[in-house]
Amino acid sequence: MTFEQSIAFRYLVSKRQLGLVTLISAISVVGVTIGVAALVIVLSVFNGFSGLVTSILVNFDPHIRIESPRQVDAAAYEPLVNFAESQGELQGISKYAIGKAVVVSRNLNRVINVKGIEVGKIATVSGLKERLVLGSLNLSGAHKSGIVLGMTLADRMGAVIGDTVSVVSLAGSEVALLQLGQPLIRRFHVVGIYESNNKDYDSYYAFVNLESAQSLFGMSTRISGVELRLRSISQSESFRQQLGGKFGDQFRILTWYDLHRDLYSVMKIERWLAYIILCLIIGVASFNLLGSLTMSVVEKMRDIGILKSMGATNKSIIKIFMFEGVLVGVLGSLLGLLLGLAVVWMQDYYHLFPLDPTVYIIPAIPVEVHILDLVIVAITALGLCSIAALYPARRAASFIPVEAIRWE
Repeated sequence: MTFEQSIAFRYLVSKRQLGLVTLISAISVVGVTIGVAALVIVLSVFNGFSGLVTSILVNFDPHIRIESPRQVDAAAYEPLVNFAESQGELQGISKYAIGKAVVVSRNLNRVINVKGIEVGKIATVSGLKERLVLGSLNLSGAHKSGIVLGMTLADRMGAVIGDTVSVVSLAGSEVALLQLGQPLIRRFHVVGIYESNNKDYDSYYAFVNLESAQSLFGMSTRISGVELRLRSISQSESFRQQLGGKFGDQFRILTWYDLHRDLYSVMKIERWLAYIILCLIIGVASFNLLGSLTMSVVEKMRDIGILKSMGATNKSIIKIFMFEGVLVGVLGSLLGLLLGLAVVWMQDYYHLFPLDPTVYIIPAIPVEVHILDLVIVAITALGLCSIAALYPARRAASFIPVEAIRWE
């Protein structure tokens, strides 16, 4: 320990008497502790909700979706499919067709998205099969006219397994309105009901066989695109770049993040706003530290004069008070990290803040700690405390030894 660090430590914790300066320093440490703990807890909650949302969406959605600007035959995708299958990262690939339609039942008429899937391959690119709560995904053979509904949609329609629903394709609505023909209407048997825990899917998406969707929307052999799932979701962006380098001028290539960009953008903005607002707590504590160190400089004027008369340089004086500010930041950061992690651990294991399981899909507020967040929070606290210590340190260094000692 250098003499600057030794003196700074004695100034901070070895006061001859418990005075106002010591009290303000203690308040600064408490303020930094509370600010750091609040940041750790709030960021962990944001991480928990972000992880929950990602798990719900990604477990149901593909990792990558590839679409053509216009509907084309499946043969147009063959070069891309062959290239993707030659890569070791690919787990599964499947064609799909999607369009708007009106589902008609005795209780409800609603515009929904009807998606045609390859039943034999859907399990390799989507979590639809795992999300079935009633029935099956058998849309081929005798059940080629089968349809799988979301739980919310089925509930509002009053549909159960074995019921028949009518689906009116919007592809033929313009012709029907001009009285030049009839809209495309198909009848489907409900063979399955799924629950994805995503209101948009459960209320507005239904799944049928690929051939049935092509017939419903008058697509012939055309498809809307292909969906891919990789062995690791972390490879999505790099794989998208590989595909984009070869086929980017022919197809639109979207990752799981792109499919829900608006949602993730809002979550990111909320996270940054919370971070900035909670940093104000540490900022207030650093202002207390600035006042504490400024008063300490005045109180230690004689000591500073003696140190400078004994040969201490301005740089050494600055180091003493800067290190005192850093000590407050380090102590507050450590205590805040421990307090924040303790609250997060208790929430994770003991559910300090529970949620109603009949309303929410989780029993308690989710939390998830990221090491990078802890590092950023600690660096923020140290940075603000160091900035607060800069002015008192420079003021102390500006004292002239003779003037500092003369009136003592």
